[in-house]
Amino acid sequence: MKRLFVTMSCAVMLSGCGGNGVARAAPKVIVDSDYNTLSDDGQLGVMAAQLQAQGKIEVLGITVVSGNQWLRQGVADALKSMERLGVGDRIGVYAGANYALAHPNSEIRQELARFPSGDGYLGAWSTPEPTSDAQLVAPPDGFATHTKVQSKSAVDFIVDSVKANPNQVTILAIGPLTNIALAARQHPEIVPMIKQIVYMGGAIDVPGNTTATAEFNWWFDPEAAREVLRLPIKQTVVPLDVTDTVKMDKAVYDRIAHDPTRQTIITQLFKQLNGYGFDGKNGFETNPNYTTDVWDTLTIAWLMDPSFATQTEERWVDVDTSFGANDGKATGYASSPPAGLQKMTIVKRFDNARFFDFYVDLLTRPVPVKLP
Repeated sequence: MKRLFVTMSCAVMLSGCGGNGVARAAPKVIVDSDYNTLSDDGQLGVMAAQLQAQGKIEVLGITVVSGNQWLRQGVADALKSMERLGVGDRIGVYAGANYALAHPNSEIRQELARFPSGDGYLGAWSTPEPTSDAQLVAPPDGFATHTKVQSKSAVDFIVDSVKANPNQVTILAIGPLTNIALAARQHPEIVPMIKQIVYMGGAIDVPGNTTATAEFNWWFDPEAAREVLRLPIKQTVVPLDVTDTVKMDKAVYDRIAHDPTRQTIITQLFKQLNGYGFDGKNGFETNPNYTTDVWDTLTIAWLMDPSFATQTEERWVDVDTSFGANDGKATGYASSPPAGLQKMTIVKRFDNARFFDFYVDLLTRPVPVKLP
């Protein structure tokens, strides 16, 4: 992060120093994700590995859950991601829940038929569930050849990691919350031992995306979201309220896709899979005004340095689990919350220019990654 760190003091650097100049241990992180090749989840995987190479984070593992894709496809993409980065032997991939705790396909279809709204994005439910590896879609550079999924389940990995590192583990929850809900259900003793959870999820004061009221990650498994949000853990929410305001434009895109001095397999795949209106990829015409929102990667920026957030609020957050138009809808109470809710930080605005320097730098660093 050359441009960012040259101008920042030790007190503000991502995780190198405390206020008294004493070096701090790199935060231990589990990335709980509905993984993909190089959309927002895959981009966060790249950023996390590059931060670990700089000694600023310790990624304990990648736990995968169905959401954007079915579990089997997400695991395959995560394995290739870690292998592509050269860290498959250091950052393990763990398979988690394939289905939501509730909210089955039949209920989803009834809701959308009766209450059509939003963009109707269904993630995994938009494609048939693969029943074998032969039905998976390979990333553009092929499947992993030597990186294998870990034998331990995602739920067991979360439980064991928290117990082995009490009060040290941060969970970046950037997909549906099924894995975390199951871990807390099966082993409630870990709850007070989790340092914090940072979510990309929810739409607090803005419309949803999948439906008019609900953001996709929490809509996919609203029961799990409701359970996890009520856990007495330090929690931070990065909702659509802020992600709607962080727009990648062509200038930012070109810094990743078209800088001739920083081309890697990551930048090549970024261009191939995210070109859309920027380069006229995948049936889209080039549009100089085209922008796209940035989602999951804001969580790792906030974790590394909360001052990326320029506006936050403290509220009690809940999720609707009732059948109907508001299934999966998040509500943030400023006062007089219902019983059982937890007060948490809601990020409302970001320092976009500074974030995109951070984002571009990490996505254009050399590959393979050399971990210490």
